[in-house]
Amino acid sequence: MQPWLELSVPEFLAASPEEVAARLAHAQAARHAMLELTQRTAWEDLARGLQAALAAPACAGWTVMLEYDLLRLHKRLDAVVLTDRAVIAIEWKNHARGVARADLRQVEDYALDLHDFHAGCRAHPVVPLLVATDAPPTPFAAPLLWQGVLPPMACNAAELGARLAAIEAAIGPPAVPLDARAWRAAPYRPVPSVLEAAQMLFDRHRSAEMTSARADAANLTRTTEAVARAIARAEAEQARIAVFVTGIPGAGKTLCGLNIVFGALRGHGAAFLTGNAPLVAVLREDLRRRGGGGRDHARTALQNVHRFLEHHVTRPTEVPEARIIVFDEAQRAWDAAQATRDTQRRVSRLTMSEPAHTLEIMARHPGWSVIVALIGNGQEINTGEAGLAEWGRAIAAQGGWRALAAPRALEAAEPAQRLAEGHPPWLDIDPALDLAVPMRSVRAPLGAAWVDAVLRGDAPAARAIAAEGALPYLLTRDLGALRAGLRRLARGERRAGLVASSGAKRLRAEGLGVQTGAVERWFLDRWPDVRASDALETFATEYDCQGLELDVVGLAWGGDLRRGTAGWEPRAFVGTRWQAVRKAEDRAFVVNSYRVLLTRARYETLIWVPLGSPEEDPFHDATRPAREMDAIAAFLLDCGVRPLALSDEGGARTLL
Repeated sequence: MQPWLELSVPEFLAASPEEVAARLAHAQAARHAMLELTQRTAWEDLARGLQAALAAPACAGWTVMLEYDLLRLHKRLDAVVLTDRAVIAIEWKNHARGVARADLRQVEDYALDLHDFHAGCRAHPVVPLLVATDAPPTPFAAPLLWQGVLPPMACNAAELGARLAAIEAAIGPPAVPLDARAWRAAPYRPVPSVLEAAQMLFDRHRSAEMTSARADAANLTRTTEAVARAIARAEAEQARIAVFVTGIPGAGKTLCGLNIVFGALRGHGAAFLTGNAPLVAVLREDLRRRGGGGRDHARTALQNVHRFLEHHVTRPTEVPEARIIVFDEAQRAWDAAQATRDTQRRVSRLTMSEPAHTLEIMARHPGWSVIVALIGNGQEINTGEAGLAEWGRAIAAQGGWRALAAPRALEAAEPAQRLAEGHPPWLDIDPALDLAVPMRSVRAPLGAAWVDAVLRGDAPAARAIAAEGALPYLLTRDLGALRAGLRRLARGERRAGLVASSGAKRLRAEGLGVQTGAVERWFLDRWPDVRASDALETFATEYDCQGLELDVVGLAWGGDLRRGTAGWEPRAFVGTRWQAVRKAEDRAFVVNSYRVLLTRARYETLIWVPLGSPEEDPFHDATRPAREMDAIAAFLLDCGVRPLALSDEGGARTLL
C-alpha cells in the first residue's frame, strides 16, 4: 500500500513544513477528496513536530511515511516511522487536553492492523505511539523484551524526540536490521470482516481496494475469477448454469458472495439471497448507518430467500429482476417436506423443495441465468435442510441446467452433502470453486481443522494440529475470568462477545441466561450501550451469529453436548431434565451448532466450561453435574486447548 508521502529522514528534514503539507495536499487532490484549510495547517504542525523530534544524528537512517492508508479500517495513520529495529505507528492529536483513552485505542488498533496484515511487520515490534501535542508530560518505562504489538504509549510533542530514542534503546540492536525498502515492498493484504467487506464493496470508490487474504495466504481471486468465467460462459452460450462454491468454515464464502453482488461483478445486477435473517438485518442496518445514495440498492440486493421464493411462486409469470443470484448457505435450502409445511407463523405457498423452485424461477429469464450457490460444509443446524443432494436431484429432474462445482461437492462422506453419485453429464468440475484456505481466523489457519477433529472426538488428531502452532483457543472454568480475558484480548477497537448454543438451557443456572435481543444492536453498537456484544451481558446463539463474526469470542459450553463413553452425546432439555437426541440428523444439528460457535472468532476463542453442581452439595442440581462438566474440560485440554491464565497487576486482571 502506498503512503501519501515517503521520505528518508534527511529528505524530510530538508523540506519545509509548508512543502510537506503542499505535497500531502496534492496527494489528497489526486484522490478527488476535498481539502480543508484546517487539514493543511494540521499537516504543517505534524511536519514541524516530527522534524524537531527526528533531528538527532541517530535518526539519519530512518524512514518517514505520512498518511499511510489502512484499507480494512478505511482510515489513515498520520505517520509511520521505520527505524532499524521497529515500526512506530504515530497518531498526532493537536490539542491541549490530556491523553484520551479513545485516542489510545485508535492508535493501538492501527498498529494491530499493520502487524496482522503487513508482512513486513512480522519480524519486528510495532509500537503504537499517541502524540497529544500539548498534554502534560508522561512517564516512560519500557520493558527490555519486545515482540508483536506493544501496549499503546503517549507523549506530548516536546517529549517525542526523547521518547523515540528511549524506545530504540529499550528494544536494543536487532539480529537482522529492518530494511525500509524491503518493508515498503512487502504486501499489505488485510482480511476484512463481513461488515467491513460489505462497506468497502458497497462504496464504488473503494470496491477495487478490497482484498481478502492475510499477507501470507492465498486470496479469493481464483474463486471470483472462476465465477466470472461461468457467468461469461452462460451469457455467451445463452445457457443456465448453477455454480456451487464449497468451502470450510471461515474460508470466505460470504465474502465471495458479497464480492459478486457488490464488487467485481456488480455490473450484472446480482442479488444476494439468504435464509439467515440476522445476517441480512445486520448488513442492511450497517449500510443504512453509513448512509449514502445506495441504501435502496442494499435493500433490493440483500433479500430473504424464503420471501423471494414465495413472492415468485405466487406470481408464476413474473421474471426476477436479477439475472444472477447468490444463494447463501445453499446446503440449508429446505427439502419439499419443510418447504410445503404450514406453521403457526406462515402458510406455505411452495409446492416443491426450495432448490427446485429456485431453478424454475431463474429459468424464467429468456436466454441465460446463473445461480451461485454458496455451500458451508458441516453447518446444517435446522430440521428440513435438504443438503447438496436435493440440488443435484432438482437439476437432473428439470433439465436445461448445467452445473459447475469443485471435487469436494462429490466427495462428502454424508450422501446428503454430495451433489450427485458418480459424475453426471450435466456437471463440470472446476477445482477453483473450492475455498480451502481459512480466512476468518487471521493468525491460525488450522483452527477449522482443529474444530473438526474435536467434534469428531479425535483427541490425538486435535493435539497434533495444536502442536503445529499457537492455537487460538483457551479454556477457563470461571465466568468472571472469561469476561476479564475477553476484555484483555479485545485490544484497540476489536469487538468481543459471548456465544452459546440455543440448546444450552441450563447456562442460566451458572449465571448466563440472557440471550441477545435486537441482533443489529448486538453486532453494531458498542459499550457503554449494555445491548452491545462487548458489554458481555447477553449472548448470541448459532442462529444469531452464523455468517457473521466477532474479533474475540467467549463460548459458553452447555450441557446439550457432553462427553460419554462413546464420544460426544447430543442432548435436548425437555421440561426438567435432559433427554438423549436419538435421530442421526438431529444429533448432527447439535454438533454443527458448536462447529458454528467455535468458528466465529477472527482472533481468539475463550471457552468457558462451567464448574457445574457437585454431587456432595446438599442442593445438588442433577441437570448440571460437575463430573460432566469436568469431563468436557478434560477432553478439550487433551485436544490441545491452553488454560486461560490471568494475573492481577495494579488491580487489573491481565493475561499472562
